[in-house]
Amino acid sequence: MAAYIAVTVSYWAFMLTDGALRMLVLLHFHTLGFSPVQLAYLFVLYEIAGMATNLSAGWIAARFGLTSTLYAGLGLQVVALLALTQLDPGWQIGASVSFVMLVQGLSGVAKDLAKMSSKSAVKLLAPAEGDGLFRWVALLTGSKNAVKGLGFLLGAALLATAGFTIAVLGMAAILALVLSAVLLAMPKGLPTGRKGARFSELFSKSPNVNWLSGARVFLFGARDIWFVVGIPVYFYAVFSDGSEAGNRTAFFLIGSFMAIWTIFYGAIQAASPRILRAATRSQSDLILATRNWAALLTAVPALLTAAVLLSDAPAPWLTVTLIIGLLIFGAIFAVNSSLHSFLILAFTKAERVTMDVGFYYMANAAGRLTGTVLSGFSYQLGGLAACLGTATAMLVLSALAASRLHSDTVDPQDA
Repeated sequence: MAAYIAVTVSYWAFMLTDGALRMLVLLHFHTLGFSPVQLAYLFVLYEIAGMATNLSAGWIAARFGLTSTLYAGLGLQVVALLALTQLDPGWQIGASVSFVMLVQGLSGVAKDLAKMSSKSAVKLLAPAEGDGLFRWVALLTGSKNAVKGLGFLLGAALLATAGFTIAVLGMAAILALVLSAVLLAMPKGLPTGRKGARFSELFSKSPNVNWLSGARVFLFGARDIWFVVGIPVYFYAVFSDGSEAGNRTAFFLIGSFMAIWTIFYGAIQAASPRILRAATRSQSDLILATRNWAALLTAVPALLTAAVLLSDAPAPWLTVTLIIGLLIFGAIFAVNSSLHSFLILAFTKAERVTMDVGFYYMANAAGRLTGTVLSGFSYQLGGLAACLGTATAMLVLSALAASRLHSDTVDPQDA
């Protein structure tokens, strides 16, 4: 339990800075005149780095131990934050985009090292009885997203009050203190690695792991299509009147919505074992539930797309509809995500956990990368309706991949 608490607290600290940094970068560069496509580019290398990191981090953790990848993730995030303070406002847009992309890429490496370490630790530390694994992974994932939501609000608030550079320096200092604490006092309980781990073991031969990873690509792509650029830029146009005071108001409102959405999403994730009655249901039932919840999620962005198309301008009724609809999306999305996070650990064996979790989160990063790129392009080409319509199409693909999961390929001893 002590090792689980240490890993969880470290992950919380990391995700607080990750959420704040995303909001700082997005809003700061939007006010500098960056287009939706340019804003999307700022996060592209972040997601590409996440794909490469997850693929290799599973092997690194299997070879050198989970604590080594956790420490590396925290340390690299401190370096990325400090590097971002060197951004010169006098640079040309091309130079600024390139520099921030590189720093965000480093932050992407850091994020996925920390994520893979934390999620793999749950498989090894969670109780084997009943729905213990589902409860522990739901608690870690849900609380992480709630903390990241606070990070969105923190980032927007710091940008409006302290400014970009001071905000980034403050986050670097806090994360450095957390890293120092875990380096000095990490409890025992996590594996130290095995020398015989081969890189070729990264690629799973399990159909369930592969289909679940495919479903994850389209699930998170569908979220980030509207989440990364579409909704923040749309709400900025709605809430800001172009004045300095109007910009600050828009920052707080956008940051508050993103924070509330993510905290709500995290709370539903943490409650998913109770919502799904996981303690009294078999793994086969939960696999079937994955298919049903994936199909249900598809309807939400489809209806929101229709609402946007029916409105000639950003009317108040549309803003209210979007807020309510996206909160409903968040709740259903949270159950889907929580089921995925449980099943990947249920499908893998203890000796392969870092490999399969790394492969699965590589798919997660691929989905986020796809969603990030499509967010900028779809908003530039067709506005919010294009973002939400594309999200609907991706969710159809996610539901089809989830429909290929089968309980007869699961060894109960591996769950």
